[in-house]
Amino acid sequence: TSPADDGYVSIVEGPPDPDHVRPSGCDFAEGATGIEAGTRLMPRHIALAASMGHDTLSVHRKPVVAIVATGDELVEPGTIPGPGQIVASNGYAIASMITKAGGEARLLGIARDTLASLQTHLEEAATADVLITIGGASVGDHDLVSKALEAAGFELDFWKIAMRPGKPLMFAQKPGQRAVGLPGNPVSSIICTAVFALPLISAMSGSVDNKTANQFEASLTAPLEKNGPRQHYMRAELRAASDGPATVTPAFSQDSALLTILSRANALIVRPPHAPALSEGDKVTVLAIDF
Repeated sequence: TSPADDGYVSIVEGPPDPDHVRPSGCDFAEGATGIEAGTRLMPRHIALAASMGHDTLSVHRKPVVAIVATGDELVEPGTIPGPGQIVASNGYAIASMITKAGGEARLLGIARDTLASLQTHLEEAATADVLITIGGASVGDHDLVSKALEAAGFELDFWKIAMRPGKPLMFAQKPGQRAVGLPGNPVSSIICTAVFALPLISAMSGSVDNKTANQFEASLTAPLEKNGPRQHYMRAELRAASDGPATVTPAFSQDSALLTILSRANALIVRPPHAPALSEGDKVTVLAIDF
């Protein structure tokens, strides 16, 4: 009612207009599954769960990931590096990637090139679900990560893979903890994190996301030489096309120390081992990146 109606309500004969009535159960029915197991919860899922009357949800806890950089040559950001020193940047990128992927990242600083220092940092990481080490994974006199892991009770599953960048990658595990040993070169460590560590975090989080959703084909805008014996993840710029397939341009340099090139890339061209030379316009497999 309203003052204009003078306190009276008019009753209109006949059924209501069905276009303006939502029937009971039109959104979900009793017993229906609203959110599939393994779904990463977004605000839209929270809204659905609440509308279905759920005040709690069963979820996986965030995997705790301890990150340890290694090397006498490393100094923290904000410190002016002296002769033979470089700024430790990898751990901060990897921590950000882990957090975005749903993990809980714990930066444990820089371990020096001694077994004692590495063992101290591994003890600090003992309660983490995953340990990520950066550097010290090659075969030099100061590459002590594998020895420190074995001394801490880890069993080495593999060390060195046919991948570029990232050949010295290692993986080890012991009851209750897994360890990923990354190369020290910045681009190598970040790409290895994307290819190996992030799927591990996703699996430990219970996710069933499609791992190939961001992988597709694009046309080259420049020729590529034949590939060597390792699978190559090449930094590149991907562009959408309104009148055909997307195009991709490989970066002018694939040096694994150059973070500026990685910062400008939005895709990786994935080239299988021994792939033949390609011409402009040929199709390649592309992995879109968001790290």
